[in-house]
Amino acid sequence: MPATGLALHTDKYQINMIYAHWVNGTHLRETVFEAYFRKLPFGNGYAVFAGLERIVNYIRGLRFTEEDLDYLARQEENYQPEFLELLRGFQFKGTLLSMQEGAICFPNEPLIRVQGTIMETQLIETAMLNFMNFQTLIATKASRVKQVAEHDVLLEFGTRRAQEADAAIWGARAAYISGFDATSNLLAGERFGIPTKGTHAHSWVQIFDSELEAFEWYAKALPDQVSLLVDTFDTLKSGVPNAIRTARVLEAAGKRLSSIRLDSGDLAYLSIQARKMLDEAGLNYVKIVASNDLDENTIFNLKAQGARIDIWGVGTQLITAADQPALGGVYKLVEKEKNGRMEPTIKISGNPEKVTTPGKKDVWRIVSRESGRAIADYVCFPHEQQAHTGGNLRLFDPVHPYIKKTVKNFQAVAMLQTIFENGELVYELPSLEQIRQHHREQLNLFWPEYLRKMNPEIYRISLSQEAWEMKQKMIEEYVQQQDD
Repeated sequence: MPATGLALHTDKYQINMIYAHWVNGTHLRETVFEAYFRKLPFGNGYAVFAGLERIVNYIRGLRFTEEDLDYLARQEENYQPEFLELLRGFQFKGTLLSMQEGAICFPNEPLIRVQGTIMETQLIETAMLNFMNFQTLIATKASRVKQVAEHDVLLEFGTRRAQEADAAIWGARAAYISGFDATSNLLAGERFGIPTKGTHAHSWVQIFDSELEAFEWYAKALPDQVSLLVDTFDTLKSGVPNAIRTARVLEAAGKRLSSIRLDSGDLAYLSIQARKMLDEAGLNYVKIVASNDLDENTIFNLKAQGARIDIWGVGTQLITAADQPALGGVYKLVEKEKNGRMEPTIKISGNPEKVTTPGKKDVWRIVSRESGRAIADYVCFPHEQQAHTGGNLRLFDPVHPYIKKTVKNFQAVAMLQTIFENGELVYELPSLEQIRQHHREQLNLFWPEYLRKMNPEIYRISLSQEAWEMKQKMIEEYVQQQDD
């Protein structure tokens, strides 16, 4: 469904720049922008692209309402009425290419490419980066958790600590893309079809005269989905024994206790002891759920200590991406119309990593036909044919060009798909299950060395010779201009 009412979900400088272009008669000049990030988050070896569905729905519903226009008319800039009338009839008529959601992606390669008038390409920048940056960040964090708990059940528990409702809902979706099994957020479940899971709070236990009474009443109310929180008072002396007693009552009624949950204390020790107690009581089918500010590092360490945990509830650290709360994705101009022709443009910076690569570009994933594994990503101009002609392909590191490699017998996979063409949506949005499957297939393309949590091998992003030479030429031209 198109997302309406978001036309003003933008920075004011976007409107001001569009207005200034309109005043100067340049607002219809053709431009090309590319969105990408410069550095992988969390020290990870890869990122997981997400956010496309919301971007598509945003662009489809991008209209200025009368309330929007009235608000803009009251701004101190005193926009001319004719400009506001132009906005009243605005519709995106540009072309947008993007990676598919769930794709494995890397720094300094275009994730999204937008071509259209300067009015179109500038207007969508802020919202598009907002959606892409957040969802890609959470999907990447979730994938890291999945890597260390590959065969366990993962529950997204972050709603209460998320940065408002949108973050909770779309963050739950991003986590599901990367392999989480369910969410506690019912609205995310309703909207996206994500399975939902929940237990009960400590307050449920506290409100009764005894822990056993609380457990028994909960089991009576929900006999097919009984998960008991056992750490309100004393996990091993009270919680687990009372859960075992409740399990006996359920068995007598032909039902089973699903799980117990640990939410505090030494989770490794408590889970080991709880597992022993459950097994000795003949309750080997009862699962152990753990929560309490978990992330991939904590889970990795708990597993190393022999923790007997089957299900992980991950909340705050995931939904807020606590160790790196922003991706830092950018949106840069790479081509502009001049005298009726498109020409590349470059941004020069005192920070070398901020110097852009001019010209609109495609991304090809180079996959060995022998191993079925990805070798490198190849970034080139659309007219270049080397990546998909089936011949030899010369790869080199654009930062350290002496690092070179020639690959043969490869398959080149186009990473950018056309989503909008001349304003028309030409891409069929996949289901969430299809996106999850695509993510799994993407992971299978990579050797484990690139995916590991600690000290991952660096995956190579190769710039075509032609693109690299153009960049060096434009840098040199700029330097000469400064010297003259």
